This record gives sequence, C-alpha cells and structure tokens, in this order.
Amino acid sequence: MASVLVVEDDQFVRSALIRHLTEAAHTVRSVGTALEALREVAQVGFDVVILDLGLPDLDGSEALKMLRGITDVPVIIATARDDEAEVVRLLNAGADDYLVKPFSVEHLSARMSAVLRRARGREAAPEESAGLAVGGLRIDVRRRRAELDGVTLDLTRREFDLLAFLASRPGVVVARKELLAEVWQQSYGDDQTIDVHLSWLRRKLGETAARPRYLHTLRGVGVKLEPPA
Repeated sequence: MASVLVVEDDQFVRSALIRHLTEAAHTVRSVGTALEALREVAQVGFDVVILDLGLPDLDGSEALKMLRGITDVPVIIATARDDEAEVVRLLNAGADDYLVKPFSVEHLSARMSAVLRRARGREAAPEESAGLAVGGLRIDVRRRRAELDGVTLDLTRREFDLLAFLASRPGVVVARKELLAEVWQQSYGDDQTIDVHLSWLRRKLGETAARPRYLHTLRGVGVKLEPPA
C-alpha cells in the first residue's frame, strides 16, 4: 500500500484513477492544478505522485521542475504526448517514469511498484554500503552527496543514482539493459536516455567520452567506472 497524489484536471480520468488505486488499497489524494500539487506535496508526505502534463495553470513539465526543488518523491508522468524527445526531456528533468495515455490500471500498478521498490530500496540500503570510494570520488549514499577530489558535485537525482550504482561495482562493465533495470527501473527504454545522463555526468566529472577518466564506454557492451590509471 502507498500514499499517492494524483494530479489530473480531467475529472473523468481523475475519478477513474482514484477508484482503481483505492481498490488496490492505496491511500489517494487528488488535485487538479500544479499549484495545488505543490502545496499538497509541501504539506503532506506521499510515496508517489502521478502527474498529468496538461494542467490548466502550469504545464506539467514546469510543475515537475518545481516539485524536484522541494522533494525527491517518485513522480510518474501521465501524458498523451508520445514524442520521444519530450519523454527523454521529462526523464532528464527528474521524472522516474512515464505512461502514455490511454493506459491500463495494470500497467500503472506495475510502474508504481517498480518506482516504489527503487525508492524503498534506497531507504533500506545497508550501513556498510553507505559510503563508496573510487579514486578521488567519495559518495555518501545515505546523504546523497558526492565529491570529486574534495569538491562537492552538483548532481541531479538521476545523475547521483547512476554514479552511485556504477561506483558500487568499480571496474565492472555494466550492460545498458542492467542500467535501465536498476537505475531507471525500466525493463525497456531508449539508449539515448542513458547517453544523455552519461554525457552530463562526464561533464561534471571533468571528462569527455573521447578523453575519459572515470567513465568508460565499451561500445556494444556497456559502461564501467574505475579510477584513473
């Protein structure tokens, strides 16, 4: 069971989601605008937010950015937009997953379970894995902080998750399919999503794909993180 905030202005869709989620034993609150959603999230603790993009007061993508400024709660985008570039942009902006309307209740439940497992897995991480060190990288998993040579890295949530996952397996080549499953909690997806995050992460680590220091891509195989030689 989870506490869910449904952000949806279409009353028919909203009522259907509330009914099905309640029948699945979830605790549900709902709002119809982005500002109401921000107010609810600031005042009430939720396990997951289902966010529509076509809101009357503010585009959902802008609402997502504002949500990410105040909380790490998992956000599943519910959208009628199926443009690939738009989906990638939303994932890069901090969405945990997305569903293209219309979607089945079973599909939504499966995606919710995946993001909740990931979120709860972070909270239940064992003490011994709380600190990671690879070369000049120091990663505090519990506090979600990362440093490179003593300088704090300004990472997005997804960039941190990706770095921490690779740092927990130093020198091991991780397949893209495994990254999608473990970092994005998706059984399928576009390699472009991973490439974009790797590119941003490399920039913050002071390297490039052509001149890597920590992040090494093995074409057709996967990615590994290891200290500079």
